[in-house]
Amino acid sequence: MSLLLAAGTMLAGCGSDEGNGDSDKKSDLKVGMVTDAGTIDDKSFNQGTWEGILKAEDEFGVKTKYLKPAGTTEAEYLKEIGNLYDAEYKFIVTPGFKFETAVFQAQDKYEDAKFVILDGNPHSGDYNPVVKDNTVAVFFAEHESGFLAGVAAALELKEGEAGFIGGMEIPAVQKFNWGFQQGLKYANENLDTNVTIKAENVVYQGSFDNAAAGGQIAAQFYDRGVDVIFTAAGGVGVGAINEAKNRAKAGENVWIVGVDVDQYEDGKYEGDKSVILTSAMKKLDQVSYDMVQAELDGKFPGGQTLIFDAKNDGIGLPEKNPNLSDETTSKVKEVYEQIKSEEIKVSAEQGDLFK
Repeated sequence: MSLLLAAGTMLAGCGSDEGNGDSDKKSDLKVGMVTDAGTIDDKSFNQGTWEGILKAEDEFGVKTKYLKPAGTTEAEYLKEIGNLYDAEYKFIVTPGFKFETAVFQAQDKYEDAKFVILDGNPHSGDYNPVVKDNTVAVFFAEHESGFLAGVAAALELKEGEAGFIGGMEIPAVQKFNWGFQQGLKYANENLDTNVTIKAENVVYQGSFDNAAAGGQIAAQFYDRGVDVIFTAAGGVGVGAINEAKNRAKAGENVWIVGVDVDQYEDGKYEGDKSVILTSAMKKLDQVSYDMVQAELDGKFPGGQTLIFDAKNDGIGLPEKNPNLSDETTSKVKEVYEQIKSEEIKVSAEQGDLFK
């Protein structure tokens, strides 16, 4: 089901008929993406967003292209947006809050282009959102996804120590962290588990691309007795996954909770074994795909700010979790439904949680 439909954004009937009379029109659309910090194959935010665009290319025949800026400044982002526009790529997806001021300027400079910004609102630097009719801003309830991952990890381990490695200390990453801590706490108080987390084992590395640092932090955590690490850190998380794989090969019982996309494959070692216990997902690929489809169907939700959460299935854990027991999976599904119905409320604020 289209997430846009589920979000109730007036896009009902947004389904696409492949091979109908529109097919020529569809292949005319050029969809561009400017990558955020990290690479297109970061196993996380950039990659998840790009995979949705590639799916649209496969199904609708749109042309696709991504550009990687030299850095992460507003000027560098604007340069690549301009380069896409000049090459006739006038449907431009920008993944990450760092694009906020660049998209603010671009939506006026390129009025005949369409912009999708994920995890951010266009603003002039004053943080007052200005979402023009040629732009849609998309947010996710990361705290709900993190909560589910915390519950799943606690149920599977029963007892032990957890840790969290974040990339940059930004709202999306913080919400993953806070949700995870709340999920552990909920499981300990309601589901007969005892998985704790200490302040020293909650760390923001400060980037999304320093894999070596991610490996070092993970090694410190595991040496201190941590059993499972939730990484919301892009390439930094890849370093943590590699450290976990090396330890698992040596016989240690260590785990990683992946982020943004299902990272099970990235955690594989010795055949089909994987150090990825589960992944706190944002349906990035589905959202980027849905946005392209909405544009093709003449129903682009310009001027809107959309939030994808448990209620519209915009977040969640992978449907198949080879490392989670059927019992854990079943219980997590119950919790998911309780979040949907608001019987369980997950806070998006730090409160008395670590960092």
